[in-house]
Formats: sequence, C-alpha cells, structure tokens
Amino acid sequence: MKQESTFPHKRSGFTRREFLLFGSLGVGLGVGAGVVTFNGPALWQQMAGAMGMAGVQPSFPRTASTGKTRTYTLEAAPARVMIDGKEVSTWAYNGMLPGPEIHASEGDRLRVIVKNRLPEGTTIHWHGVPLVNPMDGVPDVTQPAIKPGQDFTYDFLVPAAGTYMYHSHVGFQPDRALYGPLIVDAAKESMTYDHDFLMVFDDWLDGVSDGPGTPEQAMKQLIAGGDNMGSMGNMGGMNQQVPPDLIYPFYLINGKSSAHPLELKVSRGQKARIRLINASASTIYRVALQGHRMTVTHTDGNPVEPVEVDAIRIGMGERYDVLISANNPGVWQFAAQVEGAKPMVRALLRYQGSTSSAPSANFIPQEMTRQLLTYPMLKAAPGIFTPPDQNPDQILPIELSGGMGRYTWKMNNEVFEKAQQIAVSQNRLIRFQFKNKSMMPHPMHLHGHFFQVDNGTGRGPLKDTVLVDAMQNLTINWVADNPGAWAFHCHMRYHEMAGMMRVVKVS
Repeated sequence: MKQESTFPHKRSGFTRREFLLFGSLGVGLGVGAGVVTFNGPALWQQMAGAMGMAGVQPSFPRTASTGKTRTYTLEAAPARVMIDGKEVSTWAYNGMLPGPEIHASEGDRLRVIVKNRLPEGTTIHWHGVPLVNPMDGVPDVTQPAIKPGQDFTYDFLVPAAGTYMYHSHVGFQPDRALYGPLIVDAAKESMTYDHDFLMVFDDWLDGVSDGPGTPEQAMKQLIAGGDNMGSMGNMGGMNQQVPPDLIYPFYLINGKSSAHPLELKVSRGQKARIRLINASASTIYRVALQGHRMTVTHTDGNPVEPVEVDAIRIGMGERYDVLISANNPGVWQFAAQVEGAKPMVRALLRYQGSTSSAPSANFIPQEMTRQLLTYPMLKAAPGIFTPPDQNPDQILPIELSGGMGRYTWKMNNEVFEKAQQIAVSQNRLIRFQFKNKSMMPHPMHLHGHFFQVDNGTGRGPLKDTVLVDAMQNLTINWVADNPGAWAFHCHMRYHEMAGMMRVVKVS
C-alpha cells in the first residue's frame, strides 16, 4: 500500500478566571516552577509508580509494545508564517503552520522534547490519545506549565491507532499556530488505499489587521459584545445551523487559504484515505467533495461500520477518516463551509492529466446540501471494545448553559473557577447525560478516555469529542479505567476559557 502525505513540512493579583484568560501561565505570575527536561526513567513511569498507577492502562484492545522509540523535537517560539500570501507574526512549533506531523505506530514509545522559547508558560496535550495521566499536558491538572526557556520531555507508549492531534493547552495559544497532527498507524491495516491525505482545518486571526488582531483581543471583544462578533442563532439541531461566536478573517486547510489552496492529486481508479482534523478554536464546518461521495471509516481514531455520505459536519476537536474512489476525472472543489455563516475554505482534488479549470474559490458543491452524516448513522465496527451493555454505576447530569450577553459559559450552573471536581470510581461504568440549555452547540471533550455515544443503535461510535447541539440532549457512556485527574471541557476555546470546563477525578 502506497502512502503519500500532503502535510507541509517545514493567583497573585488575579482571579482564577483572569489568570486563565490573560495570564496564560506567564513567568511574571510565578507559575510553573520546577519544570525541567527529565532524564533517566520516563517521567510517566516514575509518577505512575508513585501514584499506584503502574501497569494500569485503558481496557480497550491494543497491540503490545513494539519496542521502538520515536523521538521528535518541538520548539514553541515566536515565528513569522504565511497567511494568504502575506507574512504575519504568531507563535508556532518549529516555525511551521500547522506544526510538524508526528507519526508513530500503535505500541511505539513516543518521546517529544518540547523547547519553550515563548514569553510565557506552555504545555502540549495529545488530543484523543488515552495515555497515562502525567503526560496529558494540562497545566495545573497533570503538570506545571513548562516555563519560558525550559525544556520538557513527554514520554509515553502510544496505545491505539488513529487520527489524533496535539496542541498547547495554555490560554489562547491553540488559536495561534501551536497545534499539529498526530497519526498513529495500526499494527495491521485492514484497509487498502493508494494515498493517505491529511486535511487540517483552522480558523485564523492572529497577527491579521482585518480583525481583533490577537485571540486575547477577540476574547475581550466577546466579553464586551464587540462589533466583529458572530450573532446569536435559533434553537439548534443538526439541520438548524447556528451562527458562530466569531467570524475569522481567514479559514485554512493545512495552513493554506482558498486563494492558494491545498491540492490532493490522484489518478483515475485509485482510492484515497483522507484524514479530516478540525483544529479550529471556534468553528464548526460542513465538508463536501464535489463530484464524489465519501465513505466514513473512523471517527476520533476509532473504526466504525463504513457509511457513505455526501457531507460531514465536524466540530472543534473532532476527526473523521474517509475513503474516496477516484472515478470521476477532473478538478473538484473540496469545500469546508463555516456552519451558520457564509465563509468557507477549500482544497482541490485534481486528477493527474486533467485539463479542467478549478472551480471559483467560493463555489459550494451541491453535495453540501445532500446526505449529511449524523451520529445515529455511526456504529462502532465489529470487534471494537464498547462499554458494557448494563446499567451504569454512576449517572451524572451535565447541564450546559451560558450566553453571548455576559459571555459566561457554565457546566451545571458553575464556571470552572468555582466548581468542584467530578469524582468517579475507577473501573466503573459512567453515564454523562448532557442537557444543552444554551443557544450554541458545544463540542465536549473528555481527556484520557474514549466514550460511546448513545445514538439509539446499541452500537454507538467510540469518540473523545462530541457535539451537543443547542437546546438538545445527548448521552455518553464510558468506563473510568484510566486513573488520574482529567480535563473535561467544551473544545470551543473561548467557551472553555469563559468557564465551560471541569476536572474529572478517576480514583
């Protein structure tokens, strides 16, 4: 099987909320002391032993350790990157937008040396990977922040194949260029295809004059009800689109705008795997490929029974793998439209030898209005571990509320700085019952675990991030088999920073 990547290489005077919003764990706040590069035995091995966690891993099937170590170095630093043909200032990993692709196989040991050359503290979260708790990369939950000028080594076994990503988990750093894809190959790949493409979606405002200028300024405008902010929508549901909180100056795929689009090149008769990753801070997209249908094979890294659709709705933090058959030569629009708004971003699917002209940059394929993937259409693939079909040991209601007026977002009527941890017992079956009482959708993300979406089929998909629509209810079930303190939050970054976060303690 030939694989071809398209990814470009190259509290001291503050309230807790103010600290999270604008302090960003900077050195001036005196946070993050004691973070150093760790030599000798892996940090997670020592901490796991001290916490009585040795040998404890999530219970889903996986291959044994391969004995191989993959080592990468990421330098987080101020950088100049190209946005729509113009150079802008931002923060990036290794000067790249997005950051370098990290590649491993399930069972590999992954060592990532992080060099912090930013003016404030940072961490890296391995989004979707059910790893050991000390390596999860959440400041003041699983580790202190890495101070400016210091290095830190993340060191863990990669337990499961899938399409993941990594990003900073400090302040508004993820709404800069501090993110990248993490691809974990299966020990035995069951699918056959000729190309393995990546499409990483992003919304961009940092360093751009046409907009708030920085994520921090965008947050201040949201709190103040600024003129550049998105308007409120009607009650939600999959087919009732809600305008976003923010309209960005640019939307990107693999760092490229519609004016300079990413091109995926295929030959007639080939099959392509395309990994869709929504790394955006605050944008839901609807994605469609002109002239082709897509077969969904995975969601959030987990296999599902293949389902053919015309369009996919992808929330912040979600990932979908699809297969396409190259049976319609030409040059075709691969469009991602901002849900509830007019802006879009595109890539091009170009057949080798085609002399067709590319569609206009703002062309919306008719497939966008055809069959849309919904959660009830997804079923976990046969043989995939799912939570036991039994009454849960703990049932926890999770009410989501808030609004654009004061721009405060809550879980169970409390913002993060005033909330207690959610305590669950290890190896118990847990049910979260979401009730969204707000007028906005929320992509809810649980660290350290996969959960099963209760979609009425009895075989709902395993995911780590799920969209809970405006004024809708949704239930997930999960086994608390990975001990530690885990972040649980809305992956709309501005909602999270405005209070929609908890810590789930598995003990």
